[in-house]
Amino acid sequence: MTGPAAGAHIFRNAIVTIDEVEYANQLRVARLVPDQPVSTYRPLVPDGVITDVDTPVWTFETSGLQINTAGGLAEALRAANGGKLEVVLQPKAGTGQKTATFTITALMPAFGGEQGSWLEQELSFPVDGQPVFGSSA
Repeated sequence: MTGPAAGAHIFRNAIVTIDEVEYANQLRVARLVPDQPVSTYRPLVPDGVITDVDTPVWTFETSGLQINTAGGLAEALRAANGGKLEVVLQPKAGTGQKTATFTITALMPAFGGEQGSWLEQELSFPVDGQPVFGSSA
């Protein structure tokens, strides 16, 4: 029997900055998701398969509290609607941890909710180009 895979960890104590403001305390989901089309061509020969992998198109998915006051992500998104925001996603806090830096287009968040429930918002932001992956200092 072997132990846990090296580098495996539970997603918590993450860092999520948007335009240099920390919002991890308002989010329960923050993830970069690639959409990477693969085209396969099968010619008539028995062992013939031609595959092409396209460049990924990324989205940044978030889910969290809808904070509609100063310092709230919902308020910041409304103010920036349609504008470009820089995001740094670091799944584990600390020095030398993996990071992704990328630019999103701000979208309007939900406003309001259901009686007796937390005000939440779920958004999927388009990412400009490719994220830059690195390590925290």
